[in-house]
Amino acid sequence: MAEITYTSPTERVQSWMDEDGSTLHIRFNNPERHNALSVDMWEAVPVLLALAEADERVRLVVFSGAGEKAFVSGADISQFEDMRAAREAVARYELMAEQALMGIYNFSKPTLACIRGYCIGGGVNVAMSCDIRIASSDAVFSIPAARLGLGYRYSAMKNLVDLVGPGVAKDLFFTARRISAVEAKEVGLISRVCAPDQLPALLAEYTQALAANAPLTVRAGKAIVVEILKPSPEVDFDKCRALIQGCFQSEDYAEGRKAFMEKRKPVFRGK
Repeated sequence: MAEITYTSPTERVQSWMDEDGSTLHIRFNNPERHNALSVDMWEAVPVLLALAEADERVRLVVFSGAGEKAFVSGADISQFEDMRAAREAVARYELMAEQALMGIYNFSKPTLACIRGYCIGGGVNVAMSCDIRIASSDAVFSIPAARLGLGYRYSAMKNLVDLVGPGVAKDLFFTARRISAVEAKEVGLISRVCAPDQLPALLAEYTQALAANAPLTVRAGKAIVVEILKPSPEVDFDKCRALIQGCFQSEDYAEGRKAFMEKRKPVFRGK
């Protein structure tokens, strides 16, 4: 790690820069829970991105997970009941997650998710919010919302559809099935796959290219792509928000949480 770095608000999110300061690394550091995202981890992301946004040295931000078992395995279940059960707590948790994810998506400089191991739920959302996704062949991807009774926000669903198309998006979302890194590349969820021991070298290709390429050209290209992907004015955002809120207020959501904590299959009743 280089001496040039920013101070993270929490030990569960580490940050450091490459020697020349051109790449900021943000690493989710909750390995005992497979890097599951806690509240303080969500909160740290916009803080670090704001510093990188103002730093002219930074050309690329890389997100990764500590250890070899997981990029991010979803929500930290140790906070699941406290932070996501009550209506107000759900709203607060979702707001923090949305702010972090939109912060990544709207960051003016390139972002890259370097994925090894489990990339589940919120991990997929973090990865999809990045501009580039690379993974080792042992990576596993899943969006388990339908197994938990969770509402899935519009922005996350749009990112999924933009990447893989509506058909594959429905397949992955409805079934909540796990897919390999190879299948993830085939459907367009990630860009490149390599052997686990080759992941550092593959990442280095990107850090070196972004350090050398014209930053204004790259940032302009990113901004134009974002404009191209902006939603139609006909989208009914109020309807989308109401549908998500209905999921979080449902009996099925309570059952999904309870079953998840009890490590059993939930019994959903559509209520």
